[in-house]
Amino acid sequence: MNTEYTAVVKQEDGWWIGWIEEIPGVNCQEHTREDLIESLRTTLKEALEFNRQDALSAVGSGYVEEKIAV
Repeated sequence: MNTEYTAVVKQEDGWWIGWIEEIPGVNCQEHTREDLIESLRTTLKEALEFNRQDALSAVGSGYVEEKIAV
């Protein structure tokens, strides 16, 4: 599944800083825009996997996964 997210980025005081709009807590800071985008991508992947594992741990067994589109 190829899902797109929105990165909000800006340059401030010699740093590039950015956030992923849809996922709270995914934000990064780098010296170049290219490094920032890569850091955001990596951090987003890690956050999604952590959230997935957290949900599966909380639900235990006997669950069904449902795809939801918005």
